[in-house]
Amino acid sequence: MHDTIELKQISHHFDTSEERIELFHGLSHTIRTGETLAIVGPSGAGKSSLLSIAAGLEAPVGGTVRFTVDGREVDALTLRANSGFIFQQFHLMPELDAIGNLALPLRLKGNRAAFDIAASWLEKVGLEDRARHRPHQLSGGEQQRIAVARAFVSQPRFIFADEPTGNLDARTSENVSSLMFDFAAETGCGLVIVTHSKRLALCAQKSLRLEAGRLEVSA
Repeated sequence: MHDTIELKQISHHFDTSEERIELFHGLSHTIRTGETLAIVGPSGAGKSSLLSIAAGLEAPVGGTVRFTVDGREVDALTLRANSGFIFQQFHLMPELDAIGNLALPLRLKGNRAAFDIAASWLEKVGLEDRARHRPHQLSGGEQQRIAVARAFVSQPRFIFADEPTGNLDARTSENVSSLMFDFAAETGCGLVIVTHSKRLALCAQKSLRLEAGRLEVSA
């Protein structure tokens, strides 16, 4: 049974001091675990807003969003507790070392094996020798590999990534992309990525192109 996020006729806008910016209107799509999805389109089209709405981080202005986990409908808070997030800025805790950053989501959930699990994920991303390094002692690529592992460490149902390779060079981007898609396949989660990278979008099973308020789906 797939966990799902159903977007039904959702609309969104935001207001500036001078005008209302309409992002999109009447969009519908269902996101499922076990699938990888890229959201693409020009800057300002509302891709990040669409991701935030799908992730339960913000509510749409119009329409409804329905989340189901284990066959039952849940609220946005429950979805977020079952999700992992990857951002363009790495958002690691500067006072924690690499293994501490990785263990944090597990410790917050009271998992006594947090550091053992974190150590195994450090190995998966090839950074076991950086366990005691703090973020400022790591390269951008190393920080993002830690951020990717941190998103997956709790075995979430969904991973939401907003421009995860936006700050990385081509070679490092490829490495980080491979990790995300490999881990998604391994864990069976749903992976939703906002990206400007055509190469990254082509790795996904399906693309949603958001442009001029409309959504086009291509497999």
